[in-house]
Amino acid sequence: MSGLSKDTAVAVIGAGAMGAGIAQIAAAAGHQVFLYDTRIEAAEKAVAGIQRTFNMLAEKGKMSFDLAQASAQRLHVATELAQLKDVGLAVEAIVENLSVKQAVFADLEAVVADDCILASNTSSISITALAARLRLPGRFVGMHFFNPVPLMALVEIIRGLATDEAVAETLYATSLAWGKHPVHAKSTPGFIVNRVARPYYAEALRLLNEQAAEPATIDLIMREAGGFRMGPFELMDMIGHDVNFAVTNTVYQAYFNDPRFTPSLLQQELVSAGFLGKKTGRGFYQYGAGVTPPAGNSEVLLAMADDVVITSADPLAQALQQRLTQTGIKVTEALKDGIDTPLLVCGGAHVYLTDGRTATLRADQNQVANTILLDLAFDALTSKRLVLAVADQCDIAAYQAVVGTLQTAGYAVTRVDDAAGMVVMRTVAMLANEAADAVNQGVCDVAAVDAAMQKGVNYPRGPLKWADTAGIAHIVTVLQNMADWYGEDRYRISPLLQRKKINGRKFYD
Repeated sequence: MSGLSKDTAVAVIGAGAMGAGIAQIAAAAGHQVFLYDTRIEAAEKAVAGIQRTFNMLAEKGKMSFDLAQASAQRLHVATELAQLKDVGLAVEAIVENLSVKQAVFADLEAVVADDCILASNTSSISITALAARLRLPGRFVGMHFFNPVPLMALVEIIRGLATDEAVAETLYATSLAWGKHPVHAKSTPGFIVNRVARPYYAEALRLLNEQAAEPATIDLIMREAGGFRMGPFELMDMIGHDVNFAVTNTVYQAYFNDPRFTPSLLQQELVSAGFLGKKTGRGFYQYGAGVTPPAGNSEVLLAMADDVVITSADPLAQALQQRLTQTGIKVTEALKDGIDTPLLVCGGAHVYLTDGRTATLRADQNQVANTILLDLAFDALTSKRLVLAVADQCDIAAYQAVVGTLQTAGYAVTRVDDAAGMVVMRTVAMLANEAADAVNQGVCDVAAVDAAMQKGVNYPRGPLKWADTAGIAHIVTVLQNMADWYGEDRYRISPLLQRKKINGRKFYD
């Protein structure tokens, strides 16, 4: 299926940041673009701003002056909907309100030709519901861009129940021609990104509520151990808590109060107080002139252990061994078999990868008082930081010996309180769980969900690829242990993950 030809005129309804961004990329791709807003001055301002952007890009050498001039000349302000009668695609990017959007599309349908594709940039409203009152609902599709549109690659192409397959495929191909990375999705609450991303915020908020660590420490862990570009608290502050909390509530209610999506009382308090993040000068952090952001906690430098023994053939243990030996630390190898073998024994402490149990519970069950848990890292061999949790029974000297050894190997070390699943592992397990359910329920395929999370929200690795890397069986164990610990349906395991564990297959076999 080919995309729309460059001869096809495009209308954009709404001259805000999203509408202006869509207009910019469509004009740059060669289409005549008509930007409409009920406030004519807003459309005029947006067109002038896009034209300035084209000039700036040319001055920086990012596009030729001829292309910049031609793209600018393809932008037009539409002062009334009747001027859109000849467009072949109309994309709406206005307020997130079902009735308001339906009214706009009813007016559009009375103006445009029957073969004009109608698309909404909605981030959360049902495509099926938006199309329900149209005379020709088959030509209606979701075309969800991400902000800022010119920079973010992802476009979710969302099919409602009535959407013609050819319409979705045409906009998929058109998005490719516009330089984007489109993914197909079925119209369900949150589509792909706004659904699958919920645990990134939710588990961080739960950890804060359990006093496992402060926001700055959790953010530091997710960046330097997890490999994420931004931690959850700084990201929520940037998005705005009013917006983030509203999306969580929308998804929660749309899924009939599924506990997986339960909103946080902590975030509700911020919204009630008007502490919405950067835009108000206060959220989880303070903002403004002279304010120094908190750095997050790291352990002070300590002496290393006299003895380090690698006891597991697990790839993580081997990565740690390589990192230790690269820095001149003498390591002994004494591999052991068993269902709960530590990664290494160091200074009298047994160090395990977290499996969703607390360190205190694991120490009790194994009858090993000096139990220390290691959190998941994006790449243990190259990671800047490792994260530890300590059993209540553990001797402080044994813990300090482990910290000193890891520091000698070049790791910064952060300790968190003994919360089930720790920080990165808990978050990744829940992201993978939600992604697996999205695939299992036919919302999208494996490649689409991973691409969406990498291209739409800059995750360092797709959730299902991460499940393969961490081990699907281990992810299932983490979720099961967390479900047992908390006694909540929130941590129920996706049937697809269960199936993969049983058949031994990966998502990317």
